[in-house]
Amino acid sequence: MPRLRWLTAGESHGPALLCIVDGVPAGLALRAADVDADLARRQRGYGRGGRMKIEHDVVALEAGVRGGETLGSPIGLRIVNRDFANWQGRMGPEPFDAPPEPVTAPRPGHADLAGALKYDRDDLRDVLERASARETAARVAAGAIARQVLRACGVAVRSRVRSIGEVRDPSEPGPEQWVRDGALAARVEASSLRVLDDGAEEAMRAAILAASHDGDTLGGIVEAVAVGVVPGLGTYVQWDRRLDGRLAQAALSIPAIKAVEVGDGWSAAGLRGSAVHDAIGHDGERFTRATNRAGGLEGGVTNGQPLVLRAAMKPISTLRRALPSADLRTHAAVSANTERSDVCAVPAAGVVLEAMLCLTLAGEYLDTFGGDALADTVRNLEGYRARVARR
Repeated sequence: MPRLRWLTAGESHGPALLCIVDGVPAGLALRAADVDADLARRQRGYGRGGRMKIEHDVVALEAGVRGGETLGSPIGLRIVNRDFANWQGRMGPEPFDAPPEPVTAPRPGHADLAGALKYDRDDLRDVLERASARETAARVAAGAIARQVLRACGVAVRSRVRSIGEVRDPSEPGPEQWVRDGALAARVEASSLRVLDDGAEEAMRAAILAASHDGDTLGGIVEAVAVGVVPGLGTYVQWDRRLDGRLAQAALSIPAIKAVEVGDGWSAAGLRGSAVHDAIGHDGERFTRATNRAGGLEGGVTNGQPLVLRAAMKPISTLRRALPSADLRTHAAVSANTERSDVCAVPAAGVVLEAMLCLTLAGEYLDTFGGDALADTVRNLEGYRARVARR
């Protein structure tokens, strides 16, 4: 069983989002502000909808932390949904005084219809509330804790937007330049779309505005990178323990993510091997690579290079210019249901991808190096680094 486990609960317009994170070692410095910083990053971005004007996500650390340090026991997290106040009589656990108006026009591209058929629901709200991307706020909270574990292990993680619609950011700095704190990292965090190139940001904003005027939505590609990762995480000995497979599943579990690549995944498929694989050298102290087309993973195992994960987000399925649908109850032709939604949430998807990368990597570190106390984990890691350095 993995050492690091976590579960979320809660509906989009319910009272709160909940999360339990189990397996974090004792002695990790953790404050609510550490989590709130990532929750705020998830809420920002040009193209977000009216919901972000209502919510101001902050976490309550309900268990597992005392005096600013983890105890080794499960950590309980709660994020209040402020919008729940506007949904009295339609959401909540108690029986309703009067049945709320059901939602019966499923949205193409959403879980509405498939979920209603699976769970035998007559009101699509019973499906869409949990299937909503609002759930990812709880993931980001859990990921912020995992980020603290990785920071103690010398690993930094950051995301950026590579494209929105047909507009691409051409910037190609080295990962160490923009992932670790510095001028380029500050540029990413200050950008309304988490991009490095000013011209690309301006063109992306124009594309989002045009889609909004048309009642449409836009997707794009995000990149999350981890630097400082030791070689040897993951394994090739069983299919379900290969780290590239675990990262792909983590990325594809994010709502609206439809494709994922590690390193130069898709582009490498059209090249010869001599133009794809990263030649190995040795500088007298350590093994070296001049390139990182593999994205830091070979055979399901990290090789010490920056770990590069990219994900493609489809356009959001809630459109103001609704697509054709069929009524769940009458089967009559109708326009799909329209919920309050974003025009573009690609930057937020990057922050969620960071969280999933942090959770997956932190789990690998804890599985590999153990330790119920953080000091033991770090000591075991340093011993491993010393052994690898002697090779």
